[in-house]
Amino acid sequence: MSLPPQPLSPLDGRYRPAVSALGEYLSEAGLNRARVQVEVEWLVYLTDHEFAGAARLTPEQIAGLRGLVTTFGQPEIDELAALEATTRHDVKAVEYLVRNRLERLGLGRVAELTHFAATSEDINNLSYALTIREAVTAVWMPALRLVIDELRRQAVLYRDEPMLARTHGQPATPTTMGKELAVFVYRLERIVKQISNTEYLAKFSGATGTFAAHLAADPTLDWPRISSEFVTSLGLTWNPLTTQIESHDWQAELYAQIAHANRVLHNLCTDIWTYISLGYFTQIPVAGATGSSTMPHKINPIRFENAEANLELSSALLDSLAQTLVTSRLQRDLTDSSTQRNIGVALGHSLLALDNIRGGLGQISLNAGLLAADLDDNWEVLGEAIQTVVRAEITAGRSSITDPYALLKELTRGKKIGQAELIAFVSALDIGDAAKAQLIALTPATYTGLASALVDHLGA
Repeated sequence: MSLPPQPLSPLDGRYRPAVSALGEYLSEAGLNRARVQVEVEWLVYLTDHEFAGAARLTPEQIAGLRGLVTTFGQPEIDELAALEATTRHDVKAVEYLVRNRLERLGLGRVAELTHFAATSEDINNLSYALTIREAVTAVWMPALRLVIDELRRQAVLYRDEPMLARTHGQPATPTTMGKELAVFVYRLERIVKQISNTEYLAKFSGATGTFAAHLAADPTLDWPRISSEFVTSLGLTWNPLTTQIESHDWQAELYAQIAHANRVLHNLCTDIWTYISLGYFTQIPVAGATGSSTMPHKINPIRFENAEANLELSSALLDSLAQTLVTSRLQRDLTDSSTQRNIGVALGHSLLALDNIRGGLGQISLNAGLLAADLDDNWEVLGEAIQTVVRAEITAGRSSITDPYALLKELTRGKKIGQAELIAFVSALDIGDAAKAQLIALTPATYTGLASALVDHLGA
């Protein structure tokens, strides 16, 4: 017995609630609605400028046309499917849909201005620029900002919580948990700024980017100026030099930046996972949840593990998109058409990861007691402070020690040193009394430098 039709991708199955907002823009329906918008706005532009003697549309007629975009829904989706079944061409189906609406609105007299002098890619590249911009700015970026905001909150909350750092996985100079989280906030904020400055480029120059058909229709008009004016009226940046397609360089740049954000987030996930493994963070039990099918005690860090996997998938797809889209054989091939249909999938995996990271961050609590115990068990990390102070004392003429680094290496390398042993060692050092008192008063928990103050670099 065969199954009824099922979603092939988990993004359209079990994870749909977390990513459905992207479908408003990056689904086939979202793309077709944008195509209708471009066709309608081009028609409005031409009639508004009385091209070929066409009378201007009334405000009511323009509103009626734009209503096709604002009310775009299942009837239009179904009609486009029926039209495409005949045309075997998605953009041509959109053109016919607009023409049908013109007849219903009594505007058949301007029907021939629909898709005028435009190649399919004139419509498509504008539509993709519009939908990608909205998907990034209205859905993906707000989800990223929610994660950054939570990280910022915890960075400030834990700014004074001393923690044993671990370089190469080994005990190292102490830091604070807040400062370590602040590092990720700072990294992500830089990428946010870069993505916020994205130029969404578009072209509107005909079959091979030469305005040939435009000029044939009316050689007296400044078609590049008209093209630029139309493209920028949609809030996009005009690209004057293209082939049949807009070159997609802006997409490659954007996807590289989003993939970069993914990889920083992946680093965050592996660090949080490790802190959970060390016991630095405890996970708050969720009522009714099961951690293991056989081990009832377990609370697994599944939110961060799920995020890691989805960030990897997203980055792989984004890398592929960026690599493929910048190449087009001569003036046009269709590799970009198939590739761009997966933009929603690439962003969907990233959005799902953001949802999991935010959820995971909301289900952890700092175990300050364990952090303190871990610090107290690693007094040898003060070896750095001691040998550095001794160097300063030698330079100031208050010590005759010849190789303070070697001295501390001999005492601490690969060994566990307790407080009493360290105090005895410092007391016997040939250094000034003030330096000696300073070192004796130092503890792993207080040896955090400016870690807390560094959090202030995040600003408000």
